[in-house]
Amino acid sequence: MFFKVLLKMRKPEQELADIKSMMEQSTRFLSLSGLSGILIGTYALISSAIAYYWIYYPDYPIGESLSEVYGNGNLTPLMYLGLGVLGISIATSWWLSRQKSKRNSHQLWTAASRRFLQALFVPVLAGGLFCLALIHQGMLTQAFPAMLLFYGAGLLHASSFTLDNLKFLGYGQIILGVLNAFLPDWGLLLWALGFGVFHLLYGLLVYFKYDS
Repeated sequence: MFFKVLLKMRKPEQELADIKSMMEQSTRFLSLSGLSGILIGTYALISSAIAYYWIYYPDYPIGESLSEVYGNGNLTPLMYLGLGVLGISIATSWWLSRQKSKRNSHQLWTAASRRFLQALFVPVLAGGLFCLALIHQGMLTQAFPAMLLFYGAGLLHASSFTLDNLKFLGYGQIILGVLNAFLPDWGLLLWALGFGVFHLLYGLLVYFKYDS
């Protein structure tokens, strides 16, 4: 009987780990899916290829001045393409996060997830409206670094309420945005690198570290 009681007793380390896990679940949104990062990066690379075809192909290399190449071209297809990718990305993130929360027996909509979404989408929505204003004025070259900067700021702010790895993705977007401000003619390439390649790398890291 005595040995059975000892076997049932939990080690202090296990109890501390459980307490830490419960505190993280109450303060952090832990249902972000690595697979969603991989898919979002793939969507961004595909849309970048389509945008490159519309803007540059077949006469201009990607480093040519965007304002000279596209000139007064119709920006509506690019806006629809961007909004479409944004919508699909949000839907993918929501669905995969929902599936992950079910697998881990966590609630998806909690105070932590609300704080995360608020921290992310306030700067992102403000940046989106600012970029729409730039595009409306025909300043497509300036819109690319603005997208990266505002998105990076949103990720960095939201990283306080979820996985710490998200802050590195935010730093990467901000660095690319600043670089793009100095190299405006490379906006599409840097956009593809930030939203495409960086998202893929982040998604793979999270997937193999937390999801697999």
